[in-house]
Amino acid sequence: MNKLRLTRWLVSLPPTLFLLLFFAAPSLLMIVTSFRYPGEFGGLAPLSAPETATAEGDSGLYGMTLETYRFFFSDVLYAEIFLKSFAVATATTLICLAMAYPVAMLIAQSAKKYRNLMILLVVLPFASNFLIRIYAWMIILGPESAFSHFVNHLLQALGFGPVMLLFSPFAVIVGMVYVHLPFMILPLYTNLEKHDPVLLDAAQDLGANRWQRFWLVTWPQSLPGVFSGSALVFIPVLGMFAVPDILGGTGDILIGNLIKDQFLGTRDWPFGSTLSIMLMLAVLCVAGLSTLLARPRVSR
Repeated sequence: MNKLRLTRWLVSLPPTLFLLLFFAAPSLLMIVTSFRYPGEFGGLAPLSAPETATAEGDSGLYGMTLETYRFFFSDVLYAEIFLKSFAVATATTLICLAMAYPVAMLIAQSAKKYRNLMILLVVLPFASNFLIRIYAWMIILGPESAFSHFVNHLLQALGFGPVMLLFSPFAVIVGMVYVHLPFMILPLYTNLEKHDPVLLDAAQDLGANRWQRFWLVTWPQSLPGVFSGSALVFIPVLGMFAVPDILGGTGDILIGNLIKDQFLGTRDWPFGSTLSIMLMLAVLCVAGLSTLLARPRVSR
């Protein structure tokens, strides 16, 4: 019994320490920071007034406060930025799902000797630098690119005026989908390759056509992979700031950009921490909902 208990401690101790060090401690620090005052030149103000400041009658801001939370909930602008971030994350997730499902199904239904090569092609973009890949889209979507000329010629033929593809919401969505598409393909493939083809044969014997077999057999079984992939795409997109910074315009500020600007631009660490906490709560809600929906249903 003692050996079993010791084994459990040795197995659980490393991940517990990892979570405490890299998740719990930073989260606690961020929570405490959100209740502080910003420093005069950035950073954090002291918790108590220095003796020299008290002697000189300094009326600076010290201690703990709820001011950052009051400021957040008093301005509708931040709610709009959150809603815009959720809309971009939702659109990216749906587009990734629509593009990734056929690819994952193709890989799962291919011969085993080709699957490893296909998976390698899916993850191959990760071999290059993230920023280089995003800057490549600046060239593709630039006003003088062949793709932009083709799109604008097509729009003019349809009676519409030319559009600017770069520095637009369209460019942001394209960049988000490009970056996160593999995170949708891999969970779907992992799920689809485990499906028993006998179920499809049975459905066909019962008279189900191709679409009926997909919607009644394949799709319900793949829902855990759908929810897992959606969480892996939706959650990172919520906090992404590099893609909107590079491909988006001045009106494409998302919550990730706002948090980054608070820490690196205005240096208002308390308000940046408050925004981070609000984002973390939103992410936890999405993760909890995804876990609940992905839980297998037990029929009684």
